[in-house]
Amino acid sequence: MRTGSGSSATGVAPPGWPRGVRVPGEAGWGDTAAAWLFDLVPPGYRDHPVLRAFPLVLARMARQHVAAALAAARDGYGTARVDLRGAVPVHAMDGVLRMYEYEGSRLAVTERAVGLVERAPAGERRPARPRQADPTG
Repeated sequence: MRTGSGSSATGVAPPGWPRGVRVPGEAGWGDTAAAWLFDLVPPGYRDHPVLRAFPLVLARMARQHVAAALAAARDGYGTARVDLRGAVPVHAMDGVLRMYEYEGSRLAVTERAVGLVERAPAGERRPARPRQADPTG
């Protein structure tokens, strides 16, 4: 089975669809989506039956958690030089900033993927494009 992008037997995964999560309409897609979402949130979230009973709530929690981590990475990048001055060697700062850049990029991709999975149960696969007016009248 192809995941991530491309087509499957019953559906097409939009760009940015998470690897390992089956496309809506395929058998077991909800289970693969829930497993992926649980991997994104703190381990203790697995103890809450409401998140298993209502996948949309789990997707919401994952979206919020990833968004907060992305905000933290952006803030960390912006404040690292000042906050860590004198605490780490100057030559280590490049590594710190590269780490924030990498994690920020990874989290931004993950945030988009969570949004795709979150909207999928409602049958929405891709954001709707606004219709453009016909210039000829």
